Amino acid sequence: MASARSYRDKVGSLARVRRAVRAAQRKGQRVVFTNGCFDLLHPGHVRYLAAARRAGDVLVVGVNSDRSVRGLKGPGRPVQTEDARAEVLAALQAVDHVVVFDAPTPLGLIAALQPDVLAKGADWAADQIVGADVVRARGGKVVRVRIVPGQSTTRLVARSRDAAGATERKQPGRRS
Repeated sequence: MASARSYRDKVGSLARVRRAVRAAQRKGQRVVFTNGCFDLLHPGHVRYLAAARRAGDVLVVGVNSDRSVRGLKGPGRPVQTEDARAEVLAALQAVDHVVVFDAPTPLGLIAALQPDVLAKGADWAADQIVGADVVRARGGKVVRVRIVPGQSTTRLVARSRDAAGATERKQPGRRS
């Protein structure tokens, strides 16, 4: 069972998380790394992170910064700030460490952390997984985690915006 550490203890700078990774590896623990925007946490994310955690002993999650998400997803995203997304992820039992990164890809983070396992969604082609070469070069492995069908943050955001628009159109007495 994971410890009852506060989520605040789980979110850290690259230097702090790197120290924790090295300490875990010195104890013989396998460190798993995964990353994403995690804008609106949904059951697909929860199952994905639990599966990634089962690939090792310690799970580190890299979270794209707000600026990075805007660059990847467009000006309407993220819905939640990087601090809010990191806090929600850190509250999950499967997650041991969270670090925010401000780049389009997590390559620099993976190179700095040197995880033993890199987990990515099975919707990514094996040859497209950023950092796979870094992890494999040191004898680590890449795990592709099954994605839960029908679970998508992009779809949730679109449905929310559609619902908000429908509600706005139905309000009596509103003038256009």
